[in-house]
Amino acid sequence: MITVNDIAVQFGGTTLFSNITFSINENDKIALMGKNGAGKSTLLKIIAGVNKPSIGSISAPKDAVIAYLPQHLLAKDDSTVFEETSKAFAEISKIKIEIDQINEELTVRTDYESDGYMKLIERVSELSEKYYSIEEINYDSEVEKVLKGLGFVREDFNRPTSEFSGGWRMRIELAKILLQKPDLILLDEPTNHIDIESVQWLEDFLINSAKAVIVISHDRAFVDNITNRTIEVTMGRIYDYKANYSHYLELRKDRRVHQQKAYDEQQKLINETTEFIDRFKGTYSKTNQVQSRVKMLEKLQMVEVDELDTSALRLKFPASQRSGQYPIVVNELSKKYGDHVVFEKANLVIERGEKVAFVGKNGEGKSTMIKAIMNEIDFQGKLDIGHNVQIGYFAQNQASLLDENLTVFETIDYIAVGDIRTKMKDILGAFMFRGDETTKKVKVLSGGEKTRLAMVKLLLEPVNVLILDEPTNHLDMKTKDIIKDALKDFDGTLILVSHDRDFLDGLAEKVFEFGNKRVKEHFETVSGFLELKKMENLREIER
Repeated sequence: MITVNDIAVQFGGTTLFSNITFSINENDKIALMGKNGAGKSTLLKIIAGVNKPSIGSISAPKDAVIAYLPQHLLAKDDSTVFEETSKAFAEISKIKIEIDQINEELTVRTDYESDGYMKLIERVSELSEKYYSIEEINYDSEVEKVLKGLGFVREDFNRPTSEFSGGWRMRIELAKILLQKPDLILLDEPTNHIDIESVQWLEDFLINSAKAVIVISHDRAFVDNITNRTIEVTMGRIYDYKANYSHYLELRKDRRVHQQKAYDEQQKLINETTEFIDRFKGTYSKTNQVQSRVKMLEKLQMVEVDELDTSALRLKFPASQRSGQYPIVVNELSKKYGDHVVFEKANLVIERGEKVAFVGKNGEGKSTMIKAIMNEIDFQGKLDIGHNVQIGYFAQNQASLLDENLTVFETIDYIAVGDIRTKMKDILGAFMFRGDETTKKVKVLSGGEKTRLAMVKLLLEPVNVLILDEPTNHLDMKTKDIIKDALKDFDGTLILVSHDRDFLDGLAEKVFEFGNKRVKEHFETVSGFLELKKMENLREIER
């Protein structure tokens, strides 16, 4: 059992949280929830031992292994994918090397009665007990299984890690963590960089093979599927629920209703008492009663109502001109980089008003197709953009395209027109830019803040075709709900590239599957598509 003992974190006189105490038991699968800035990632880093709390401590058994996957990674690039992943077993290899070295030394030493000799005997016994208690494992096979589960193919194994993007390097780190079979796995936004099939594989691993897990994630379906406990960080303290995320939402709602009732009753008591004090404070016969009530008010423990996210904002896209009947028509389109064929002879037709999802493993051509539509790359074949089409495009690197010298408010002030201008502060608030934060320069914003600002900017531009490439990374669940509702009401054409099933569900009514160098059209929702994929996989296994 690992215990968080009465910890607090303070920055320059401000307390982020205090008096945080809870235990983590084997098989606890915990969702760490709370709005951005509440201190979730800080708490995770403290449990991981990366940061130290201002007060308090973390206690764990001596041999407990705690593994931590941060949100952002700085990995060295001096080995192949397979070599880097195999470092998960470095500790076991070190034990074996030390055992061999001691045994070799014992064969040549003759001082059998000395303290030094006895210490070597004790050490080799201790190491051997540890080494031989580990079940025999085919390490290469285990590495291969985990890498394949996370989306790598055999040809990737001997490629240098330097050839892979940050998202793929994150997968290598995740593979190393899973192979260590730790007592506690700490994951900060693990699904941001993996596709739908890899998310499903990870879910299965965490449910059936992992011990204790604490996860921060904005992927609602992922959190609901893997967790059996929810810890909410809010207003400097925590609430601990033995429930998954959806059930926790109901319990939290009840809690706030009770808090509000207690708060209202206390405010009524305070008002009545204050009124009595003001009325009789100069009256001799009431002196004792007045003093008694003053003391009562001084000792009163104030009831607090946990902050509600008041950003129940309905965003509406600004009106734009109507496009032609077929905004995008792709005919026999092929794309390759050198000898690597991404896809060939792809065909797709997207009609006005359709909402479609591009899905498939990473590297199968989803973003490449979007780049072709945006005329950012060369290709073979034909691609027609229809009459009067105005495209709004959110790329994965959209945040880096913002003007760094503008403030948050100036960034959207330049593009907001019409009625939407009256809601600018509300919209920025919904995306967690409140008060002084709207006057910050873009250059000082974090990666997540820049992503949210780029999304706000896009929501204010009048377009009739929206292309969103992984739009939900770095967005919390409330913000995602606001965007999803706005996209449902969007009367233009929508193309979504996302691995966030909860976000896609109820939004995309058609799926284009990218894989095996081709594009396949599915006339069903994402849920229907996933059910179909499971059936296909079963038939393939049977064959």
